Amino acid sequence: MSYIGTDIGGTFTDLVLLSDDGDVRIFKALTTPDDRTRGVLDAMKLAAEELGIPADRLVAELKYFSHGTTAATNAFIERKGAKTGLLTTRGFEDTLRIQRAMGGWIGMPTHEISHFSKRRVPEPIVPANLIKGMAERVDYKGEVIVPLDEAAARQAIRELRDAGVEAIAISLLWSFRNSAHEQRLAELVEEEAPGLFVTTSSLLVPIIGEYERTSTTSINAYLGPVIHRYINGLEGAIRRFGFKGPISIMESGGGVLPAAEAAFQAANLLTSGPAGGVLASQKLGDLLGYRNVLTADMGGTSFDVGLIVDGQPLLETVREVGRFHVALPSIKVTAIGAGGGSIARVRDGHLTVGPESAGSTPGPACYGRGGVEPTITDADVVLGIIDPRYFLGGRMALDVEAAREAVRRHVAEPLGMSVEEAAAGIREVANNQMADLLRRVTLRAGYDPRDFVLMAYGGAGATHAHQYAEVAGIGKVVVPNTGPAHSAYGTVTGDRHRSFSLAVGQHAPARFKRASEHIDIAALNEGFGQIEQRARDALGDDVTIHRYIGMRFRQQVHEIGVEVPAGQLQPADVDALVDAFEAQYERIYGKNTALRSSGVEFTVVRVEGTSPVIKPAARQVEGAGRSNRPVSDRQVYFYGHGFIRADIYRSEDVGPGHAISGPCIIERPDTTIVVGPDQSVEMEPYGNFVISIARNQ
Repeated sequence: MSYIGTDIGGTFTDLVLLSDDGDVRIFKALTTPDDRTRGVLDAMKLAAEELGIPADRLVAELKYFSHGTTAATNAFIERKGAKTGLLTTRGFEDTLRIQRAMGGWIGMPTHEISHFSKRRVPEPIVPANLIKGMAERVDYKGEVIVPLDEAAARQAIRELRDAGVEAIAISLLWSFRNSAHEQRLAELVEEEAPGLFVTTSSLLVPIIGEYERTSTTSINAYLGPVIHRYINGLEGAIRRFGFKGPISIMESGGGVLPAAEAAFQAANLLTSGPAGGVLASQKLGDLLGYRNVLTADMGGTSFDVGLIVDGQPLLETVREVGRFHVALPSIKVTAIGAGGGSIARVRDGHLTVGPESAGSTPGPACYGRGGVEPTITDADVVLGIIDPRYFLGGRMALDVEAAREAVRRHVAEPLGMSVEEAAAGIREVANNQMADLLRRVTLRAGYDPRDFVLMAYGGAGATHAHQYAEVAGIGKVVVPNTGPAHSAYGTVTGDRHRSFSLAVGQHAPARFKRASEHIDIAALNEGFGQIEQRARDALGDDVTIHRYIGMRFRQQVHEIGVEVPAGQLQPADVDALVDAFEAQYERIYGKNTALRSSGVEFTVVRVEGTSPVIKPAARQVEGAGRSNRPVSDRQVYFYGHGFIRADIYRSEDVGPGHAISGPCIIERPDTTIVVGPDQSVEMEPYGNFVISIARNQ
C-alpha cells in the first residue's frame, strides 16, 4: 500500500509517493492551468510509469490521498468566485466597502497613503445590489431587542435567488453573542432557495469585529461553490481510477480537512499549498532537533517564507488577501514574486526581477515552449548552474541558446553588458530580494535571523539558498530530501486539523493591579469548554488540543495570541497570562513598549485541534555502496568569484557522514543543490543535505 500527496504550483504539479516502509519518491508534471486536475493525473501517470504498473492499479492500491490546492487563491485573486449575496443587519450594508480606517487603506501600498488621489478600493466580492439589510437587532449582551422580520427576510432572499446568486453569506452585527437570527435566516434560505450555498458568521467565525467577520463570511460563501466543484472534479477523477480511500485537503491553519468539509471551509484554503511546506519543515525540524526554523519555498512563481519558533509554526489570526481580511487562524506565510519563472526586465534603466512569472505556459525561454523573456531559471542555465541535459533527470532538455538570447535581448543590450554579466545581475537581484524577505519576516516578529536554521525547498530553493542565506546572515541550510516537492510531502504527512474561536470581550481597566479581579474567569472557562467540545466533535476523541487567547492593550486594533494552559483557569492563571502577553509584546515591538497601565483586553478564545493521520515513519538512508565522488566538473558562476571550476556530484552517489567542500553542485533529477566557495555540505542520516555557511558576523 502507498500514500500520495500532491501540490499544484504555478509551474509544476508535485506528487510525493510514500510506501509503507517509508520510501519516498517525487514526481513533477507541468501544471495545466486550463484544468488543474489534469496536472495531478499526469503526475500520477509518471509515478505509475516509473513503478512499471498501470495508473489505475497505482491509484486502486492507494491507502491515502491528500492534496494542496491554489484553487481558492486563484479564484479569489482573479475574481472568479460564485455570484454571492449578503444578508446583514440593516444599517450595516456598507461594511465591506467601508472596511476599517479609510476604506482602501487596508493593505494599501505606501504610494497610495502618501497620495490620496491614487488610492483605490478593492474590487467587491459582493456587489451593493446583492447586499440586503435585515430588520433585526441583538445587543452586546446577546439579548434580542428587535425581532427578525421574517416576511421581509423571505422577500430579500427571493430577490437574491431571482438575481441568480449561487451563494449567500449571513453576517449579523451581534450574532457572535446570540446566533438565533442567523440560524433562522439560514433556514429561510433553505426554504426559499433550496440548494444555495450558505455560510453563517456565527458558525464560521464567531468573533467581534463586524468588518473582519463579514469579510471572512462573504469570502467563504464566494469561494464555496468553486471549491465544491473543484474538489468534486478531482475526487471524481481519482475515484474513476478505482481509489476508495480517504481524500484530504490541506488547509491554511496547520493540517488537513476531509474533502467533504473543504467547501464549507473554503476561506481556510487560501494558503493551502504554502502551509504544507511549513508543516513538513516542522516535522523535519523535530526529527533533526531544530526548534527555530526559517522555511523558504522557491518554486516557479513565488518565494514563500514561514517561521517556526520553539517547534511551532508562527500563526496569524487575521490576514489580508486581495485587500480584504480573513479572520481565520492560518500559518503565517509571506511571499514575493521571486521564483524560477520570475521574469527579468529593464525598467527606466534599472534591472527588476518579478513579480511577473512565465509560469508553466509558456515558461522560461530555455523550456522551448514559446517563452521569449528571460527568467531566473534562464540565468541559472546561462551561468552553468543548471545542467540543461539533466533537467528533471534528463526528461526535459533545456535550450541554452534560447536562454542566452532572451538574456541578451532584454537585459544585456539595454544595460550595455555581456550576457554573463546580465545573467549574474538577474541572479543577484533575485537573491537579495529573497534575503531581504528573510530578514523582514524574522525581525518584524522580534527575532534575529542568525538564530535560525533555514530549510530551503521548492524546485529552485536549493539552487539559490547558499547565497540568499549567506546574505541574510544564516549559518546553516537544510535541503530536505523531499525539497523539490516539500509542500506535497506536507500534505501527505499532515494531521487532521480544525480551529475554533469564540469572542469573549473581557477587559481589565486602566491602571489595574491584578487582571483576575476584573475578568469573568467563569466566562473564559465556559468559552473554552464550548469550542473544545466542537473540536472533539469534529476530530474524535484522539485529538490534541492547544488553547490560545487573543489579547491586546486597550483601544489597540491588533491582538496577540497567548498560549493558555490546559484545565480550568484560576485567578493566578489569568494574571500569568497578562505577564506572558506583556513579555511576548515586548519581544516583538521592543523593550518597554508594553502599555500595561492602559488596561488589557481579552478578545477571543481559540482552540487548535489536531488528530493524527496514519503514515509511514521516516527511514534512514543506507550509505553502503555510494562512491561519494564527483562525476564531472564544469565552470560555474559564483558571486564575488566569477566563473570557477566546481565538482559535480549526483545525489545517488553521496551517502551520509561524508563532508564535501564547496564550490560544488549536487544534482538530483528534480533539483540542483549549489554549495558556494568557503561552504561545505553533508548528508545527514535521513538523506537531507545540510549546508554549512561561514559567517563573518
